[in-house]
Amino acid sequence: MKKLVVITGASSGFGKAMAIKFNKDGYPLLLIARRVEKLTELNLSNTLCKKVDVTDKKQFEDAVREAEAKYGKADLLINNAGVMLLGNLENQDASEWKQMLDVNVLGVLNGMQIVMNDMIARKCGTIINVASVAGVKPFGDHAAYCASKYGVVGLSEVARGELSAHNVRVMRICPGAVDTELLSHTSSDQIKAGYQEWKASTGVGSITVDDVASTIKFAYELPQGVNLREIQITDTRQDN
Repeated sequence: MKKLVVITGASSGFGKAMAIKFNKDGYPLLLIARRVEKLTELNLSNTLCKKVDVTDKKQFEDAVREAEAKYGKADLLINNAGVMLLGNLENQDASEWKQMLDVNVLGVLNGMQIVMNDMIARKCGTIINVASVAGVKPFGDHAAYCASKYGVVGLSEVARGELSAHNVRVMRICPGAVDTELLSHTSSDQIKAGYQEWKASTGVGSITVDDVASTIKFAYELPQGVNLREIQITDTRQDN
């Protein structure tokens, strides 16, 4: 049996696509999400599905340890869980900032701390953090979201440097505009409409969740000594 893969935010979007692809190739999985019923509906073999809030470190760690007891130590953690609440810098509610920073940054840190010590001891393992091009470039109405994803990029790079001597890989994946449930998180209908108008006017929309999932799987399956530190993946027509 192949080594355990842990995927957070696996109920839809990138996470769901990755779960299907890794399962098809025989990897045992721990799938984590708030909507556990969406995970069980996938009906994947050699898969443990757990309802977990990634901001709750104990809950998160308990799920990982349960999966490891069944399938062996986690060789890959994909920190994919995230929220995107777009809003105007001047008046976006602070509760939306806190939610994004808690899930998008603290959730990633929790995951890394849960698996990294075992990976260091084994001198093997991979952590892939799903950031965004909004973590390397500024976008209007994205202030809090950019802040959270810039945080993921910085956190990932610090972790990569600290774990590299132990032969543990840390990668960050920065997707551009892809059709997922993320936009639906935004409360402003005006901002959502503007986002869709931008996509329609530019023709951006070719890239799919399967494209991103395939890229992540490819990066992981390279030899342990090869680390694709950062991958920005966007529709060719996306110019920013």
